[in-house]
Amino acid sequence: MTIDIVKLLWSEGSNIIVGQSHFIKTVEDIGEIMASSVPGAKWGLAFNEASGVRLIRHEGSDTKIVQEAIACAKASGAGHTFYLIIGPGAYPINVLDRIKACPEVCHIFAATANPLSLIVAREGEGEGASAGILGVIDGNSPLGVEAEADKADRQAMLRRFGYKFG
Repeated sequence: MTIDIVKLLWSEGSNIIVGQSHFIKTVEDIGEIMASSVPGAKWGLAFNEASGVRLIRHEGSDTKIVQEAIACAKASGAGHTFYLIIGPGAYPINVLDRIKACPEVCHIFAATANPLSLIVAREGEGEGASAGILGVIDGNSPLGVEAEADKADRQAMLRRFGYKFG
């Protein structure tokens, strides 16, 4: 077995949700979640099938973003994982509860706009190879502790974005 760090790449201004699921039905179910939760949002989804013909299944509303999701799926190679890239103007907070409630979804590894790397274990070679995500590295390490001014900025930002009132 080997352990690799796999850096995922997608367009700036977009977010990614990386998760594990157990069935190709996930592709259409997450597509329906996106269409009904954030109408008009640009998104792309790729799912690594882990048995049978073992294809990268995909859907989306934007060809470029779908191709980015496929590139993330290929880079990890981890079976039964999905890569949902959400374009600018929509955010994981808009869909994450519904995705977590999707019957096929087992686990969410990350939902972020930060630089993201996967810690991937790989076993075997060729047609018998398999891989799985052990964890993620999301963004960078903290540089300090928030002061009162930082706290006020955080609270103001949440209200400016409409996530808090008052």
